[in-house]
Amino acid sequence: MKRLLVATGGGDCPGLNAVIRAIVHRASQEKDWEVLGSIQAFNGVLWEPTEVVRLDIDTVKGIHFQGGTIIETTNKGGPFSWPVKDKDGKWSYVDRSDEMIRKLQIMQIDAVISIGGDGSQQISEKLYRKGLNIIGVPKTIDNDLSSTDSTFGFQTAVEIATEAVDKLVTTAASHNRVFVMEVMGREAGWIAMNAAVAGGADVCLIPEMPYDIELVKEALEKRFKRDRGFAVVIVAEGARPKGGEMATQQNDEVGYANKRLGGIARKLIDDLKNAGFKHDMRETVLGHLQRGGVPIAYDRVLSAQFGVKAFEMVLNGDFGKMVAYRHPKFVAVPLIDAISKPNLVTADNALVKTMQGLGICMGVKIPRKAPKVAKVTKGE
Repeated sequence: MKRLLVATGGGDCPGLNAVIRAIVHRASQEKDWEVLGSIQAFNGVLWEPTEVVRLDIDTVKGIHFQGGTIIETTNKGGPFSWPVKDKDGKWSYVDRSDEMIRKLQIMQIDAVISIGGDGSQQISEKLYRKGLNIIGVPKTIDNDLSSTDSTFGFQTAVEIATEAVDKLVTTAASHNRVFVMEVMGREAGWIAMNAAVAGGADVCLIPEMPYDIELVKEALEKRFKRDRGFAVVIVAEGARPKGGEMATQQNDEVGYANKRLGGIARKLIDDLKNAGFKHDMRETVLGHLQRGGVPIAYDRVLSAQFGVKAFEMVLNGDFGKMVAYRHPKFVAVPLIDAISKPNLVTADNALVKTMQGLGICMGVKIPRKAPKVAKVTKGE
């Protein structure tokens, strides 16, 4: 009997359970494969005693519409940076990757599927270089992996953000207020932009385009006549003013390596007040609401396709690669390519052009190219 280990790493994401279910269902069609799940990414393997569970058809029954992950997840530590408390009470980090690979050999694990975002796939690539038979599945609500057209969980996060905008519009109109809604995305503005277009926001600020506070103020002023009016601003958590820094919070969580972003909505309001904007403003921070809950149908389908393809890559020995959706196909791309370049918004992106056409302020002046006019020849 061959053994496959499945791990979910990084932040949780709508659709994780649907991927797990798809892997198990596809594996069940092979007579000689057993699927195991490591609790909290690779922590389940590294802990003493280990915490690894058997995943079969009964275990995954009905989980495709559930949020979160039945094998839990973590975005702290990892096999290459395992936190250890020293005698003086301070924390240091050690590399336990070789030890983990030896444990997997003892457990007779033939292959590993790691479901995670950029950070998780960097770990996958390093483990592959050490000889581990590993395959990646792209997971992130931020949609910031450039090797795949889309990541599961992203569309659900956009749906949640859009529903929030819909609700803010009515309360903003009732009170003649500006509502500033902060959404996730880290260094990528995809959630903010999609929610802005879908929800009809007036201003959208993203990390890739540092904003001019005067342009933001000017756009908002146009929404008010004789102190009557309202507006909705969507700002990505990684957005920053020209010449400024991202808004971050102090983070003392052991093993958490990323910057803890947050607070840009409050900062934007303060900056607008300092710039002379006098209308009433309130902030709303969606935070982890975007990660939780039931995945929409699109993400369930995408997750299922990723899961089936990932197991078939195991059967084909396509290790050191990640599943990628490149419409209309699902392909295997080398992990090193998958993590080499983030998927960030550029000024020539089609959605940016749409936002220009809708009059959504992005806090920057983006040159508008004149559309090409097709020449019509006589007789056409």
